[in-house]
Amino acid sequence: MTDKQGQNIINIAVIAHVDAGKSTLVDAFLNQSGVFRENQQVVDCVMDSDDIERERGITIYSKNCSVMYGNTKINIVDTPGHADFSSEVERIMRTVDTVILLVDSSEGPMPQTRFVLKKSLEQGIVPILLINKIDKKDARIDEVVDEVYELFMDLEASDAQLDFPILYGIARQGIVVRDPAEVEGLSVEMAGGYTDNEGKPMKLKKSAKGMNGLDIKPLFETIVEHCDPYPAELAEEPLQLQISALAYDDYIGRLGIGRVTKGKVREASTVSVCREGGAVEQRKINQVFVYRGLKRVPVDEAVAGDIVVLSGIPDISIGETICEEGKEDPMPMISIEEPTLSMYFMVNKSPFAGKAGKYVTSRHIRERLNKELEVNVGLKVEETDSTDSFKVSGRGELHLSILIENMRREGYELAVSKPEVIMRKDERGRTLEPFEEVVLSVPDIYSGSVISKLNVRKGLMQQMKSENGYTRLEYLVPTRGLLGYRSEFINDTHGEGTMVRRFDRFDEFTGEIPQRINGVAIAQEAGVTTPYAIFNIQERVQMFVGPQVKVYEGMIVGMNARSDDMVVNPCKEKKQTNMRAAGSDDNVRLTPPRVFTLEEALEFIDDDELVEIVPGDIRLRKKILSELDRRRNARRERYE
Repeated sequence: MTDKQGQNIINIAVIAHVDAGKSTLVDAFLNQSGVFRENQQVVDCVMDSDDIERERGITIYSKNCSVMYGNTKINIVDTPGHADFSSEVERIMRTVDTVILLVDSSEGPMPQTRFVLKKSLEQGIVPILLINKIDKKDARIDEVVDEVYELFMDLEASDAQLDFPILYGIARQGIVVRDPAEVEGLSVEMAGGYTDNEGKPMKLKKSAKGMNGLDIKPLFETIVEHCDPYPAELAEEPLQLQISALAYDDYIGRLGIGRVTKGKVREASTVSVCREGGAVEQRKINQVFVYRGLKRVPVDEAVAGDIVVLSGIPDISIGETICEEGKEDPMPMISIEEPTLSMYFMVNKSPFAGKAGKYVTSRHIRERLNKELEVNVGLKVEETDSTDSFKVSGRGELHLSILIENMRREGYELAVSKPEVIMRKDERGRTLEPFEEVVLSVPDIYSGSVISKLNVRKGLMQQMKSENGYTRLEYLVPTRGLLGYRSEFINDTHGEGTMVRRFDRFDEFTGEIPQRINGVAIAQEAGVTTPYAIFNIQERVQMFVGPQVKVYEGMIVGMNARSDDMVVNPCKEKKQTNMRAAGSDDNVRLTPPRVFTLEEALEFIDDDELVEIVPGDIRLRKKILSELDRRRNARRERYE
């Protein structure tokens, strides 16, 4: 089967900050282009197919699909919004003709909006601006459009790039219009005055099919008007195709994904693979796939302009160029920004090692990390002096924690250290550290506490404004100062604040930053915790474990109210006697223990502590388990 000839091909990417509605807009594209049957059951955010993506409600990996509009095939790339996964955005920019920049009608441009827009402008792309969620009560559409213009000028956009089309939409209902007046009077709230648990009006059920005769046709029309179809004459030139993403299939192995820049790519053909460093090797392509809706469809050949998936080259890597034999014309390698955070992945050596996991040795961990390097271009793995430890660097805590969570679900056991920022030296020998742009929105009554904490963490306030009972703060903070801050921020704002951050630049080292001020409670011996022991400990300690939990010596079981560490015995049992006394046999009332997510555990630990990760549990422990050995080590460090 050959892919349809004579059709126009346009490739687009949907880019935005997290939660702006990218995946929801892609749902509307698919629904309103006839990809799904009328009676087909379709899940919400259908492109977020990974288990962790569904659980967290975020996009982690860039994904492809395609829709037809008239005689035009539109390949769509859905991209992540989190700054930690920005390498996914960087590498696909060369494969698209335009981008749809989504901006929330209330929030305006956010830190990650700036990053993804900068990457698209660098490639000479003229974006389409879509102001989303215009049904919000606090929408400020005109102001947000002005803010976007200012952002374009800050990023030194060309005159052509500043002449971008503007559309307005409600992606959750599958509506895009050219003028906000077209949706005046349209309510997406349920009739009858229904409210949710917080007393807010309940909205109509999410539907990507449009409503009241409004749909996303104006967006389809704008894409076709705004983008010139890929030049058909380029299909007659020698093949040139750069790999921008990788995938894996259990049956046909590693897959390379990229855009055919020139020529045609055919199945069962021999090609030249231009690798980094100038090496050229001959390889044979087995199958060629293109996207039709959400499906990968095999074809005999694909032409210039289309995004294809290739099988048969087991050692293909991102950035490599596939060319016609004897007519090699490699494209520049895809450059990805350097990691800013690192941590050590170690073999789990706790007393409970090997009891829950399937893969526990350093060989298993090394193989899994090397496999991740093949598809995760923002990651860096280095060997250390120890054969049981690997230094893994990434773009942020979330980037690394998603990798750890995937390994945990696959049956791996490992221990990881506290995240550390990666320092650099400039040409004058000064030490530089990464700084992040942080945007916070907090209720006015909590703003003082947040400002105080960020100032202590060497943060520099860039902007502050108050509106509708909320204060919006913009800060420049060293990455070191933000490690462990998220849980404090949630507590300080009583869960009502939001915080988004993005790597900004490397700048001069700011000196020592105070870290966790509380010590921890450490189990004295191995055993099973008892209600009696926990009841007596919890007066001075916030517990991390409940009753009837197995613990071992050196395991962290709680947080001390004071700054020093305290060794406790959570396994102590009540002595059995024949005597009875009034009041001594009352029911024991226990405070519920604090349960850590993986990110919270990584934020909490100190330099001398580790997070032990096994398929069924996450535990905190000291690096040195024995109390006697910890004392000896402390004395040795004092004298040194």
